[in-house]
Amino acid sequence: MSHEIRTLMNGILGFTELLKEPNLSGDEKHRFIEIIKKSGDRMLNTVNDIIDISKIDSGQVEIVQTEVNINEEIEINYDFFNGEASAKGIELKLINDLPKQDVLILTDKVKLNSILSNLIKNAIKYTDKGSIKIYCREKDSMFEFKIKDTGIGIPEDRIESIFNRFEQADITDAHARQGSGLGLSIIKAFVKMLNGNIGVQSEFGKGSTFYFTLPWVEKQKKAVPEKDNQDLSKVFDKQINLLIAEDDDSSFEYFKAILDRVVNKIVRTTNGKETVSYLKNNTDINLVLMDVNMPELNGYDATKQIKKFRPELYIIAQTAYALVGDEEKALQSGCNDYISKPIKKELLLAKIEKYLLGSGE
Repeated sequence: MSHEIRTLMNGILGFTELLKEPNLSGDEKHRFIEIIKKSGDRMLNTVNDIIDISKIDSGQVEIVQTEVNINEEIEINYDFFNGEASAKGIELKLINDLPKQDVLILTDKVKLNSILSNLIKNAIKYTDKGSIKIYCREKDSMFEFKIKDTGIGIPEDRIESIFNRFEQADITDAHARQGSGLGLSIIKAFVKMLNGNIGVQSEFGKGSTFYFTLPWVEKQKKAVPEKDNQDLSKVFDKQINLLIAEDDDSSFEYFKAILDRVVNKIVRTTNGKETVSYLKNNTDINLVLMDVNMPELNGYDATKQIKKFRPELYIIAQTAYALVGDEEKALQSGCNDYISKPIKKELLLAKIEKYLLGSGE
């Protein structure tokens, strides 16, 4: 763990210092910035892993069961990681044998997404060529998920230890030195909390297949007409008057850079009280990006007040914390959706598209 953190800090601080050098070419600056970004992403993942495992150990992790559209969650994860796989020259293929209609099952959405995303991310990390196939189906009243890769595989004598903390399949491999060694132990803990099972089959040098099952507790099924494929630019022709509740200047500028050409109008507020007051007096706002950690009145409490006089208003919570339980807290306060920082442009646009194609007005 110490090695991982020090390595990441060396990448961030070292290349930040190099950016100060005069006469750097544009290509050099771009390469240094990419290294800083990758190191920052890894540092964020490491910190989140440490926090999650600490909360698991202290018994602070709660199960929050909600209705989850299982097809939608799988599609979101597939779409999100498909670009990353393509960038490595890997084919990411989804074989979804679940019912085609919207299937709502009762489970913990945050933990399910953590399991799905970490297994897909691991497969991409340890695969340099070939393909990764994702299989999903309903079997014997269970949701079954498999992810099969053509990666480096796991030595037979290491298979039993890969779910242990701070251990990886082959510490001499370059891939294995990148990470906290906590990811699979967190996944295993979450699967167990959800009354499921997890396992792996692997052949060293040829690839691995990770699989898990969860109880299929179905709330209801409803058939919905399939949506026509729509060009994203056409979707965003619909007029959006956006309020960004954000007290951090750099975060606001980032949102503005992403959305300036997408929405009709952008308004900014910097604290919860100002946000509530503005929305009382300006009914043209139809979408809100709500920072949950603002001065005077936090985003959760501001949302509760806003929903009393604007129950139809679509609010997407955004937070820098991204800890287990944050999404549930945001949804319970009245937010319609949730996104964590650092914000991925594609994910933010996908959430806004979801609002536009849904019932939000």
